[in-house]
Amino acid sequence: MRFASLGSGSKGNALVVESGRTRILIDCGFGPRELTSRLARLGLTPEDLDAILVTHEHGDHVGGVARAAKRFSLAVHMSHGTCAAADLAGQIEVSLFDSHTVFAVGDLQIQPFPVPHDAREPTQFAVSDGQWRLGVLTDAGCVTPHMVEMLDGCDGLVLECNHDADMLRNGSYPWPLKQRVGGRLGHLDNTAAANLLVQIDRRRLQHVVAAHLSEQNNTPDLAQATLAGVLGCRQQEVAVADQQQGFDWRQF
Repeated sequence: MRFASLGSGSKGNALVVESGRTRILIDCGFGPRELTSRLARLGLTPEDLDAILVTHEHGDHVGGVARAAKRFSLAVHMSHGTCAAADLAGQIEVSLFDSHTVFAVGDLQIQPFPVPHDAREPTQFAVSDGQWRLGVLTDAGCVTPHMVEMLDGCDGLVLECNHDADMLRNGSYPWPLKQRVGGRLGHLDNTAAANLLVQIDRRRLQHVVAAHLSEQNNTPDLAQATLAGVLGCRQQEVAVADQQQGFDWRQF
């Protein structure tokens, strides 16, 4: 099992997860041309994908889904609320999932779980091939006990470190936007992400990637240092998913 990011941030998100003959894309915030270009960096084409899983309806996660699904004949999976909010009815065929119920895509078992975020029915995912388990958490305003349970004992974790609280507080964002980003339905800051790591069983954890970093209110160094402090590792051992390059394949 391996995974890689095509890009992570407010301008577009997409994460590839692969096991055996199955290859899924979690979110697609890039149009078909950009998606094709970014997949090529990983040695893939859109036709190599089996399905797109959508976390929620915000444009940086769902903006390219309908066009990619139609052009490349891809299955699309999302929650009932996300489908309604994204207003995709009639555009593409969508498989709806319950946000607490495991479902399969080829060789992969997908465990969706609800998260607090300012969207209709947002979910994140734990993905397993029966041997390895990858947790994905990129948009949540706070950490819930259920989220901790879902991410407990993962072998890999793609974890939102959206902002540094001090940088957000002292930065140039208007006050309402600061409240939204830093609120309970916004995005995890570095410290909140680190506190999540404190709460989960980390004995199997091989890969930790800081994701969805704000370009205005965070830096890779701050995110890496905060997570490394919990993990007891060198700062460089914490990877970062950036907006332009994402990150290359990481394998279990």
